Amino acid sequence: MKPLSIVCGIALIVVGVFASLASAHSGDQSYLYVDVSESALGGRIETPIADLWVALGIDAPADKETAFPLLQQNEAAIQAYFEEHLGFSNDGNQWPVSFGEIELFFSEETEVDDNYLVIPFEADVGETVPRRFDLTFDPYLDEMPGRNHLLLIANDWQAGVFDNGWESLVTFDEGGRTQNVDLGETSWLKNVWSSMKLGIDHIKTGPDHVLFVLVLLLPSVLIFRDKWRPTTGFVSSLWRVLKIVTMFTVAHSITFTLAGLDLLPLPPSKLVEAIIAVSIAAAAVHNIRPIFPNKEWLISFVFGLFHGMGFASLVEGLDVSRSTQLLSLLGRNIGIEIGQAAVVVLLFPALFMLRRTRFYRPFFIGASILMALVALVWMWERLFETDLGIDAIIDPIFAWPRVLIGIGVFTALAVAAFFMERKNGRLEPVADSPAIVEQQPVGV
Repeated sequence: MKPLSIVCGIALIVVGVFASLASAHSGDQSYLYVDVSESALGGRIETPIADLWVALGIDAPADKETAFPLLQQNEAAIQAYFEEHLGFSNDGNQWPVSFGEIELFFSEETEVDDNYLVIPFEADVGETVPRRFDLTFDPYLDEMPGRNHLLLIANDWQAGVFDNGWESLVTFDEGGRTQNVDLGETSWLKNVWSSMKLGIDHIKTGPDHVLFVLVLLLPSVLIFRDKWRPTTGFVSSLWRVLKIVTMFTVAHSITFTLAGLDLLPLPPSKLVEAIIAVSIAAAAVHNIRPIFPNKEWLISFVFGLFHGMGFASLVEGLDVSRSTQLLSLLGRNIGIEIGQAAVVVLLFPALFMLRRTRFYRPFFIGASILMALVALVWMWERLFETDLGIDAIIDPIFAWPRVLIGIGVFTALAVAAFFMERKNGRLEPVADSPAIVEQQPVGV
């Protein structure tokens, strides 16, 4: 049991690897989110609707339903206002700024004045974005003295920043309407690290990929000898898992990398996502009626190629150089592997403990049927672009870190079942025990 104890200990460590951050708007500040690549600079402004009414001299409507049409009617005036109050420059050269269509960002509050308007923008910087520039952002400071606004670098792959929604860089106020922005040095280490976190988050928020790993993990503690039987020991079971996960890794890394480098044309996303759902259903059917007995690694490899195409959506449209993209691909692959390893490490000890009890076979079959049904619903939804409500059921189950409670309960029940069955002498014999071997026909 010593190897099992080690894995259980690692599982507890893995629990502490992931963390989530949340942010909220204060309601009396505007937020400037900037996206930076080697050759482009853009982003969005999120500004309180209540402040806009004051700045534009418009009487505020009483409800959300009439607010947006009124804002749309004044879109040109809103864009002109921010054109006067947003400016980028470098070495005395002003960069032209263009604005896109406005959108609403509603908070949880019911009052319209507690909500924000989103205004996308793009600055024409020329061929290369300098790492230092001057930025002016001073809306409402004349109309409402005492206000201040925040700049957040939302995405800067060269510096390892991705989807930043909480860490501000500078503050704009009456005494600092224009600030010198220093994006810092580029760092391949930061790029890889941020990409790793993205890969981990994709596993955390992608129940279809997790379900595929789970459906292949279920038979890893069994071996087919005229029927599914418990594997002999911990090491042999772990080796089966290793082969399955390794082949899945190799397969999705091939297509993920080729697609990310634009060397592999991707089919329509709905088709890729539908095939990913089919892969779950096929692996689940294999559990019930083995197609390639004791060769789950082959199923893992074949369908892993399609999962790699799904992972490629993480780099689709990324406006960065080839070297930056390669580093991003490397980091995301590592992150995805960490996420998959976490799934294995957290669940494998419980499955190993449960495999020799009379409860494992009905659990094995029932879980496989359930996952096949979920996958078929996903397939239908993705092919016909409809919503049958399955995500509303599945997403809360896999929500992080709530899922750890379920894993903890399952592990505790598995351990209790093992010791209860062992005490009562009801543990099933392993596949290589003399009693089982004698029953096998010659050549099996």
